[in-house]
Amino acid sequence: MKIRFLLLLAFIMASVSMFGQDTEPSDGSRVISTAVPFLTISPDARSGGMGDVGAATSPDAYSMYWNPAKYAFIDKSFGFGIGYVPWLRGLVNDIGLASVTGFGKIGDKNAIAASLRFFSMGSVMFTNDVGQELGEVKPNEWAIDATYARKFSREFSGAVAARFIYSNLVPVNYTSYDVRPGTSFAADVAIYYHHEMEISGMSGASIDAGMDISNIGAKMSYSSTSVVRDFIPTTLRIGPSFTMDIDDYNRLTFSLDLSKLLVPTPPVYATDSNNQPIIDSDGKKVIEKGYDPDVSVVKGMIQSFYDAPYGFKEEMQEINVAVAAEYWYNKLFSIRLGYFYESKYKGDRQFFTLGAGLRYNVFGLDFSYLLPIRNNNALQNTLQFTLLFNFDNSKVAKGSQGSN
Repeated sequence: MKIRFLLLLAFIMASVSMFGQDTEPSDGSRVISTAVPFLTISPDARSGGMGDVGAATSPDAYSMYWNPAKYAFIDKSFGFGIGYVPWLRGLVNDIGLASVTGFGKIGDKNAIAASLRFFSMGSVMFTNDVGQELGEVKPNEWAIDATYARKFSREFSGAVAARFIYSNLVPVNYTSYDVRPGTSFAADVAIYYHHEMEISGMSGASIDAGMDISNIGAKMSYSSTSVVRDFIPTTLRIGPSFTMDIDDYNRLTFSLDLSKLLVPTPPVYATDSNNQPIIDSDGKKVIEKGYDPDVSVVKGMIQSFYDAPYGFKEEMQEINVAVAAEYWYNKLFSIRLGYFYESKYKGDRQFFTLGAGLRYNVFGLDFSYLLPIRNNNALQNTLQFTLLFNFDNSKVAKGSQGSN
């Protein structure tokens, strides 16, 4: 139980305040923290096997998370997917992210989709200040969303999505503490470009590009009286993809994603001779470098492009890079490789991924496996899987991009 409690405590600390760091870390790291970090976990095994790439890959049921504008180009009339991501499997066996998503085409130009993500933290025994057991509870977080995508031309589409987020980290009735579940409403805005081209010696090729700004929403608080409200992980994702049909049976795709959190970077606060923060006349900590992070959501998004205390170099460190390759044989079997890089000063996640996929009739199955390069990873030594069901319609498929 102690291990579970420590894991939960660590998750709560990562989820709550991004303003609590008083001094510069000794190792130089400057990690940006937000509430509800489960929203940044890749929910599907296809992208999980491609280094978390998805801005411009071919559309599938899980396009909601990566770029909902891709739904307008999907060549199926409707379909759905079910996935599960084990979390910290090396320590516990009942923490994970479950997801279900579904989509439907409306004619050739329009599509709708909805999804649910549920993050369970397993069973935890809570106690009060004197060690008295208050009962075993199951903290959890979830998000439900819906999107509308439309094709504006043969090569360009856009989408908007709405999302409700619920985070219940302390599901116990503490009469002496002011705690409550956190909630937020958010929106996504996305665009997608698909251009088919001819290359000598190949049966077909295409260039794709996508951009998605996800989780544009209200700050979250776990208290009815606290003045501190935490940003949710508003994220900009942008990237290209190149696909070539080597012949009628073999297809190869190369993809690149760049992603960045659109929330303020923690500033460097001034300290006195005792290494304690200096407080001004308004009761706020004095900022030595950087900008005040206590701003509105919109201002925080804009400010995130220039507020790094150590200038342009640190701004570049906040951009995560993911590259991937995907090979399909006869649209039946696929092999995937991916690489994800995050600066050592911003979280130090660096890993390779392996993946495979099968398609038969309306049924699809994807697997992925993560190989960490730096530090441990919550997904190492675990197998992620996704089930897909796609139902074809020749009228819809005409003029649409092939999905996976």
